[in-house]
Amino acid sequence: MTDQKMPDESVSDAAPGHCGYVAIVGRPNVGKSTLLNRILGQKLAITSHKAQTTRHSILGIKIRPEGQILFVDTPGIHQRGGSALNRYLNRAARTTLSDTNLALLVVEALRWTEEDAKALEAVALAGVPVIAVVNKVDRVADKQALLPYLQTLSKRHDFVALIPVSATHGDQVEALEQAVLAALPKGEPLFPEDQLTDRSERFFAAELVREQLMQRYGEELPYRTSVEVERFEQVDGRYQIHALIWVERASQKAIIIGKQGEALKAAASQARQEMQKLFDCPVHLEVWVKIKKSWSSDEAAIASLGYSEDH
Repeated sequence: MTDQKMPDESVSDAAPGHCGYVAIVGRPNVGKSTLLNRILGQKLAITSHKAQTTRHSILGIKIRPEGQILFVDTPGIHQRGGSALNRYLNRAARTTLSDTNLALLVVEALRWTEEDAKALEAVALAGVPVIAVVNKVDRVADKQALLPYLQTLSKRHDFVALIPVSATHGDQVEALEQAVLAALPKGEPLFPEDQLTDRSERFFAAELVREQLMQRYGEELPYRTSVEVERFEQVDGRYQIHALIWVERASQKAIIIGKQGEALKAAASQARQEMQKLFDCPVHLEVWVKIKKSWSSDEAAIASLGYSEDH
């Protein structure tokens, strides 16, 4: 049992900082995960050029002198809602909104689509304050074109603020954090100062394997795969990780493995390097591919293949 200390009066009398949950929402592939990683100064959410890379709500904890911001990255809200997996992702994004103090609606500079409108509708229905984050301004050659876009956007909703940013380069991200803090309620920190997320290392191991599938394979194949970590333990200062890649058909298994296993070896090697960066220790990674027919069409199967922390 540790010794108990009397509270420091100088600390207890100090005014509490700001603290609250902030959902990062928007259509797929608009830069939500890149924004989260930029704010945290560390790669936490996997990214790729493909839409719907994010399948899970991921908490990223940002500690600042003025308070604690609890960012929640969400799956992209999209129109392709026919499959069980797509319905699952849309529902996950909307559920997250109901438990947050503030939403960041991330849109792409000079673009507005029907999926952007669906994302705005979701945050409006949730009834939470919203900051519009206009991302990818670094790609706009004529910055004068931003002004009419921002004016039109401001008429779509009563936003707390509209802030143009570049998540890739970090432009205006500090201003965004200041606006977020100002919009959050006063409150004591909810997590220790040294904690970055509430997700486990096991979870991130599976995500880093899946990131390689998103980046390396064809447009549709990654959406028919899921990753489950069967073994995750530390032995003699090294992580021993065994991961299963689930696919729906034998032909998909063959593509992922590649000729003489070269494709799978390359993906596993890169995933292992990313794990070593994140975990800051040596990693031994073994990966297998197995078939589970039509898992992406079965919501019970979706819930069982890597979508919880209970494995």
